[in-house]
Amino acid sequence: MSGGVDSSVAALLTKRMGYACIGCTMKLYDAPDDGAARGRSCCVLEDVEDARSIALRMGMPYYVFNFKDAFRSRVLEKFIRSYEAGRTPNPCVDCNRYLKFDRLFERARVLGCDRIVTGHYARIAFNGKEYVLKKALDPSKDQSYFLYAMTQEQLSRTLFPLGSLRKSETRKIAKEAGFVNADKPDSQDICFVPNGDYARVIESDTGKRCPEGVFQTTSGEVLGRHRGIIRYTIGQRKGLGISSRRPLYVCGIRAEDHTVVVGNWEELFSRTVILSDVHWICGKTPDFPLRCFANIRSRQQEQPVTVYPQGAGGVRIEFDRPQRAVTPGQAAVLYDGETVLGGGEIQSAGGT
Repeated sequence: MSGGVDSSVAALLTKRMGYACIGCTMKLYDAPDDGAARGRSCCVLEDVEDARSIALRMGMPYYVFNFKDAFRSRVLEKFIRSYEAGRTPNPCVDCNRYLKFDRLFERARVLGCDRIVTGHYARIAFNGKEYVLKKALDPSKDQSYFLYAMTQEQLSRTLFPLGSLRKSETRKIAKEAGFVNADKPDSQDICFVPNGDYARVIESDTGKRCPEGVFQTTSGEVLGRHRGIIRYTIGQRKGLGISSRRPLYVCGIRAEDHTVVVGNWEELFSRTVILSDVHWICGKTPDFPLRCFANIRSRQQEQPVTVYPQGAGGVRIEFDRPQRAVTPGQAAVLYDGETVLGGGEIQSAGGT
């Protein structure tokens, strides 16, 4: 229970199914309690108190689990290493994979719980042979993209009560139940970066300043200097601080010599994407080549692709049409209609 309306209503609906429930909040990091992060993040004191209030209102035991060490080792340190290597990580995917559906599962076993329940907007079904992860019915809230690493065991022991609801219906249920957080805004940023300043978080945590470098065009022309590669991501246009007669976008980041490569709009597009650390929901590798659809960002409309094997545990996906700003470090998630097949981390992209 994050203190938000989604997890609170998920708890209420689970109680209504007849389950005996235990509420819990994962303490992942030390958030500043100065009001700056309020309404934009989670893990602040107000959120814990909201979650506790809802749990007590429903007569549920409530615990706060200290997972700060696991969060640092599995999520935060990777986040920092990725930016320093010129990549753009997706910590929400890692948090689900290693905290919510790993450490929290282990804690649930200790407490003798049969199910884990979260406020994710996604659905789980059993097709007679295996469990499948499906998109939420509300496409504007679907979070299946962030859950592609779930296993068969995890799916068999997880409930997503909000998967068939719209957000407006969730809020209505919360208001009717008298929840204090019925109108609470959704968090807008990565939880441990409530103001969106990734570079500040990284430099504060590491105690060192990211080296400056140069902006260089794809043809090799140096246009000026930048303030450190951790401040840029593929596709970025704003905040570059360089003048040009035509719009320039970040097309590449070379960590080895601290260079940010810029180019025009057309140079942002790629057809071929290499994925590593690929996970298949069904638990086994499919037959290749595989025709399906892929998302390279959570709010994208999935695009038709052909998937081929690529090395040990990796795949190569070929888009029917080139895609804009394919970003190493982000997740690419594969779909068959509403069903999530699996996904992996983007290693590289190229070819138009």
